[in-house]
Amino acid sequence: MRAHRLIAATFTLVATIALTLTASADCRNSGSFDSWLKGFEQEALGQGISRRVVSEALDGLTYDPRVIRFDRRQGVFSQTFLEFSGRMVSGYRLRIGKKKLRQYARVFDRVERRFGVPREVITAFWALETDFGANMGKFSTLRSLATLAYDCRRPEIFRPQLMDALRVVQRGDLPVSEMVGAWAGEVGQTQFLPSDYYARAIDFDGDGRRDLRHSVPDVLASTANMLAHFGWRRGEPWLQEVKVPARMDWKEAGIDITHPRSFWAAEGVTRPDGRRIKADGFPASLLLPMSRNGPAFLAYANFQPFLQWNQSLVYVATAAYLATRFVGAPKVSPGRAPVDSLSVAEIKELQRLLERDGYDVGGVDGTIGSATRAAVKAIQIKLGLPADAYPDKEFLQRLKAM
Repeated sequence: MRAHRLIAATFTLVATIALTLTASADCRNSGSFDSWLKGFEQEALGQGISRRVVSEALDGLTYDPRVIRFDRRQGVFSQTFLEFSGRMVSGYRLRIGKKKLRQYARVFDRVERRFGVPREVITAFWALETDFGANMGKFSTLRSLATLAYDCRRPEIFRPQLMDALRVVQRGDLPVSEMVGAWAGEVGQTQFLPSDYYARAIDFDGDGRRDLRHSVPDVLASTANMLAHFGWRRGEPWLQEVKVPARMDWKEAGIDITHPRSFWAAEGVTRPDGRRIKADGFPASLLLPMSRNGPAFLAYANFQPFLQWNQSLVYVATAAYLATRFVGAPKVSPGRAPVDSLSVAEIKELQRLLERDGYDVGGVDGTIGSATRAAVKAIQIKLGLPADAYPDKEFLQRLKAM
């Protein structure tokens, strides 16, 4: 689904990649891949990986230039929430997801009792990552990770992943022939990086292996275990669609700002049909993925585990929204008015202008990430504009004129 249907298969790692996009795409490797691989083999032996596993997994491994080409392309995160969710929250995924919820109801019962994570949330990730296991990727995990660990751009991220992939093999969870997945090294039906696989995978079907490619019970329990590790709060909500007024104190919006629901009720935030929201002390943030004129949500503490899974706001808002659809929520409203969103080229221009003015946006990558949003919000406050942290074409023109 990233390139065609491989997009979603790599989202988990992109949460990490997003933090390091400032690394130069024009760097140069020193030394040959074969020499690097021999050095890594010695390191693996020194870390307790058996000679048999090292030989079976790494002998004859070659550099994969396709992986580097995928690594340099990250265009999916420039889509707006409505564009992305409109494509990913499809009738097919809703229909098959509901079927899976019925089919594995007893497994979900056990998972929920143990981990406290709702089945609808697990199913949302299952749907978005691989279409319920139908599209797990066809790249050799070991070859992909070795290529990325050798590459000069981010070896410090991928070298530990390659080592943990060997540990997964050595533990007996998957043979080398089954270490197949997305181009960036994720494995299984909800796309675990090898380090997460090694640390968080659960043998839930009792066969003695943690099999995230073939065993649905293992997949569902492991996904829940990961979300519980990220801080999931049993019995609490994660996302609620709301309607915002035409005027309010927009600078209070953002997932980094929390107020009681009574605060949002006093500001005029309502349910989508205009009914009042609960005006109690339950903490919530106002999430505006596409400005004050687009869709609006109250995001609760359980939205944070979504962000731990992946730091792309567009992706996690879509995953959380899909989970609410499985619960029974209606299709999201497009908001009050059309939003004049920026193209990838315009976002890059915006980021260059922000850097010119002394703001750290985490690199010119064409993606409206948290650093870019924070800079936009600061300028909106400075200029007396509605501080919803979302740049549109009018804002870009104002910035050019500064």
